[in-house]
Amino acid sequence: MLKSDFPGAGGPFAIGGAALALCVATLAICWPGVAMYDSVWQYQQALSGHYNDWHPPVMARLWALLHRLGPGAAPMFLAQIVLYWLGLGLWGVALARGGRGIAGLVVLAIGACPVFLGWQVTVLKDAQMAAAMLAATGLIAWWRLAGRAVPVAATVAAGMLLAYSVLVRSNAVFAVVPLAVMLTRWSAGRKLVVGAIGVVLVLAVSPLINHRVFGAVQSGVTRAQPLYDMAGIAHFSRTIETGGLLPEELALIEARHCYKPFFWDSLADPRRCGVITERLETVGMGAVGAAWARAILYHPLAYAEHRIGHLNMTWRFIVPAHVPSAAPPEGGEPNTIGLINPGKAHVTLARAGAWVAETPVGWPIMWIVVAGGVMFAARSSTGPARDLAVALAISALVLEASFAVISIASDLRYHLWAMIASALAAVLMAGYALPRRALWIGGGALALVVAAATAARIALPPGPATYDGMLG
Repeated sequence: MLKSDFPGAGGPFAIGGAALALCVATLAICWPGVAMYDSVWQYQQALSGHYNDWHPPVMARLWALLHRLGPGAAPMFLAQIVLYWLGLGLWGVALARGGRGIAGLVVLAIGACPVFLGWQVTVLKDAQMAAAMLAATGLIAWWRLAGRAVPVAATVAAGMLLAYSVLVRSNAVFAVVPLAVMLTRWSAGRKLVVGAIGVVLVLAVSPLINHRVFGAVQSGVTRAQPLYDMAGIAHFSRTIETGGLLPEELALIEARHCYKPFFWDSLADPRRCGVITERLETVGMGAVGAAWARAILYHPLAYAEHRIGHLNMTWRFIVPAHVPSAAPPEGGEPNTIGLINPGKAHVTLARAGAWVAETPVGWPIMWIVVAGGVMFAARSSTGPARDLAVALAISALVLEASFAVISIASDLRYHLWAMIASALAAVLMAGYALPRRALWIGGGALALVVAAATAARIALPPGPATYDGMLG
């Protein structure tokens, strides 16, 4: 049974006004957004009209359209911040309208959390994905939490936002398809089958859309995952007998310490092991894929060791303190194409985000446990809020599980949607009178994980604190 918050804790108009104020404040403090390295690359494509598929081209194409409204990152920044706070505002007002004003305020507090907001003000595909998915789910929640069917127009709008989400981030399929399937009223078996088929279809169709609809040329990005996995397998098995890498390439990887559980970047860096990447670019993708499959088949233990090590890093579980690529950037990538930095007020936000990123709030592993706890607690509950919580939790968990197989870097921004979705799911489930057993088990699991991660940060020697330091 759902419980209401304290009377007067926050009415719908107050929550809506607060969301609008936070949106305006974000735009004012962080204008015109932060343009990181990826942003500069995509903006160059938007200006030139020449696109490749290293980053999904839908964002660069959209940027080219919005460029008519003004130069630089500002139009894209405006779009993603409006969608971000629109989605959170819809969630907050929908909860307040049902008597859960405190929950509505908590939703806005989640959005204002410096580590989440600090990354959201960067003009990146990860922030675009999170903003679009928040707006889509907020639209659905507006109607579902009131016990009403979602109108056709709202369904179409949410569907378009989810379609953009799945196109703007290559692994977003693992978040979007499970979310969409869980929002249906199908049976559990049908959801599982349709979800699995949907993921496969999207993975098959997305490259066609990127190349034939958006006109992106192939960049060789599809070789990055095989190369990283083959390097990991070679590192742990100490052999290249599967044919994926040449003997001298394995020797180079070991001599220059190019294999790192944190990311694949050293393998592509011309100063490190970039010659290996250059060679594989001349090899057909079929041959690369076959060598990749053989390496995994012949050395499954080495592959598992490699993937578990990387998963631990990207989930930021048993790692030293101050692992790089967690703090929101204080400024953007230097460039000559008109992408400028926000003012000093934004630096304060970024530094606050850097501090929060070192706490459990900035550890993806904590939010994975929270999402798992939501699933465990939801077994004894019913209702629209429970169904939405489960959809958000499954979206987060499937996305996080995908990193066990498909991931080549450990930046915190990759987990932005999963972390926010898990937080929203927890807020939704907090409205139910949950069984004491579920609270004890969920709370205990969370405490153990946080304790283990904290102990690791205290006990392990600090590693490199910068990107260049991680490269070696």
